[in-house]
Amino acid sequence: MSEFGGIDIGAPGEGAVGAPEQLSEEAKQRFAAAAAAMAQIRREEKRSKKRDDQVARVILQFLAQDSNTHLFLLISRLVARDCPSIFILSIISLIDEGSFLAVQEYLQETLQKTAKEAVDENMTLLKTGSLDAATNRALIEWITRMQMVMALDAERILVSLMIDEKNIDGTILQLSTFVLQEFFLKQGKATPFDKVQPLAGSILQTVFEPFVAAVRKRLLESKEKTNDDE
Repeated sequence: MSEFGGIDIGAPGEGAVGAPEQLSEEAKQRFAAAAAAMAQIRREEKRSKKRDDQVARVILQFLAQDSNTHLFLLISRLVARDCPSIFILSIISLIDEGSFLAVQEYLQETLQKTAKEAVDENMTLLKTGSLDAATNRALIEWITRMQMVMALDAERILVSLMIDEKNIDGTILQLSTFVLQEFFLKQGKATPFDKVQPLAGSILQTVFEPFVAAVRKRLLESKEKTNDDE
């Protein structure tokens, strides 16, 4: 289990140990500040069926590629939990150009800003500072994309992922780990799953943490109301 601001995210299979990389404190603080700023500028989004259909098509195109079939079950589980497709796309956008373009278009339409424009390229992402500049920037942009999508619909996304007020379905961690592992492989840095998983967990914690308290409060209030009605 990985701690997510007081919430546990279920790990897929055996817990990973001995992770060599974690996000730096500077990165955590800057992403937290960015999330707060995004929450302030959030607007009510007019849902577009045309855009929703386009997002769904991008996911299907991604899964139709032979190299991505191993992710089909994980994505299907998230869809079954009613996780918004745009958040799923924001995760796989690290390794898929179609998903990347769809998320950038979504952010441009809703926030008039993309992750490329919001990113702080001078931030050192990992504690060890072991990433080259291009890899560091790509990962910062990825985290920023996920965070910007979260800021627009945080409650719906987190509620869809939470098993209860204390636990998040581990499918999201498993998908993020596979995506991050594939990214490192494409960078010529093949890394075992159990070494990548803790970093993926740290990244998800950074993305989710600014929004967890409000969503947990809502879930507890809903639970109390249900108990009162019985």
